[in-house]
Parts: sequence; structure tokens; C-alpha cells
Amino acid sequence: MRYLVYLLLFVLLLFGIWPYYYIFRLDGALSKEDTTELATLVDLPAIRAHFKARVTAGADQLLPAADPKSTMGWIRQNLERLGDSALDQAITLPWVRETLRQAVSEATHQSPPFLLSGIDFAFFESYNRFLIRIGDLGRNPTHVRLTLEGTEWKITDIIR
Repeated sequence: MRYLVYLLLFVLLLFGIWPYYYIFRLDGALSKEDTTELATLVDLPAIRAHFKARVTAGADQLLPAADPKSTMGWIRQNLERLGDSALDQAITLPWVRETLRQAVSEATHQSPPFLLSGIDFAFFESYNRFLIRIGDLGRNPTHVRLTLEGTEWKITDIIR
């Protein structure tokens, strides 16, 4: 029975350390110009979907739903249609790398920026979501959300 308890504690400890290993891998991937290693740590469609949700929420406040035949309805429809292709072109692996590098540079004033030195907070939101805050609260921090996808932790959202 005691061995079972020790085994359970060991497994919980490994699970708690697991996302920090991916942060270490992410730090190494950000320091390279090649994005092949970064591609294994990033879920671009999820990042685009989260950005689209935030843009849509902003558009709902700025452009209220109106008659599709009105000018405001026409602008809203075109914004939604063009928004998807614009996000696909804007949110790429080099954009992720540069966004995270810039956030770390702003937080630490280091050159070259090392992700590990810029992290102010990193902990679980739930068993399958992990949040990283780069920079101090109140000073426009960048939040990076990792999500457990299968057996891999991947970046699924960057909030600036």
C-alpha cells in the first residue's frame, strides 16, 4: 500500500513538472531562427481561433448586428470574410516567435531575450491548461496559454 502511495505521489510530481519541461524547450526554440522546433510546440489554428474570437467580440461592440442590406451590415460581413484570411496571413510561426521575443525583451530589457528570465508566473489553470505570464501585472504583460493536446503541451493562445 505504501508503494502505491509513493508511486501516486511520483506520478503527480512528474505531471506537475511536465509543462515546465515544455517551457524549457520553448525557450530553446525561440532562440533559433529556424521555426521547425517551434512548430512542434505551437497550435496555429487554435491561436488564430482565439484571436478571431477576440476580434469578433470587439466587432460586436463596434459594429452592432444590423440589417445585412444596410451599410453597417455590409461592413460587418466584409470584415468577417476578410478577417479569416488576414489572420491566416498575419499569425504565422515567425509572428509567434517575434511576439514572444518582443514580450520577453520588454519585460527583461535583455538582448538576446531568454524566455525563462521573462516569466513572472507559470502555473496550471486546470489539469490540461497551463498559463505563463511574461512581465509584471499592471505593466501590460503577455499571457501564453499552453494546452495539453494528446501527450504534448502546445501554445494555443497568446494574449497581449
